Amino acid sequence: MILPIYLYGQPVLRKHTELVQKDYPGLKELIANMFETMYKAEGVGLAAPQVGLSLRLLVLDADVMSDDYPECKGFKRAMVNPEMLEMSEEQLAEEEGCLSLPGIHEKVLRAKKIRIKYMDENLEIHEEEAEGFAARVVQHEYEHLEGHVFIDHISAIRRQLDKSKLNNIIKGRMRCSYRTKAI
Repeated sequence: MILPIYLYGQPVLRKHTELVQKDYPGLKELIANMFETMYKAEGVGLAAPQVGLSLRLLVLDADVMSDDYPECKGFKRAMVNPEMLEMSEEQLAEEEGCLSLPGIHEKVLRAKKIRIKYMDENLEIHEEEAEGFAARVVQHEYEHLEGHVFIDHISAIRRQLDKSKLNNIIKGRMRCSYRTKAI
């Protein structure tokens, strides 16, 4: 089932999320719905707050980026209760966008390499490293679980330049090819 994507301005996007309990009802169905929603919106990642749920859950599928970023080949994950263990000091700047901030793209510095621990959809524990664009996707979605969005990393001047776009998003005055929920 396609879920509406919550847009910038929705309070759930600024909340620190709660752990997913092992007996959370319909977890696998929620994960499947999040993947379906992400694909419909042509995204490479989606966090639970973006569908209105204050849960530590995200889905990723960066394989579509593998022609330009080989580290993304086969990089498809559901991450339940992820925990960032390490982030390299070396950073890379790349342009990012977000399904919750349609029409806004800005360069953001991110750690080149990360190590993360999480449970998959079967609640099996994994610990892995990611680097390059794959690490960027994880960091971007992980920040949603902490109540942050990518524009928190840009300068005040860049935010000011994006102000009218942000106000239009808050008011639901923009077009998307996917289902959204504005304030």
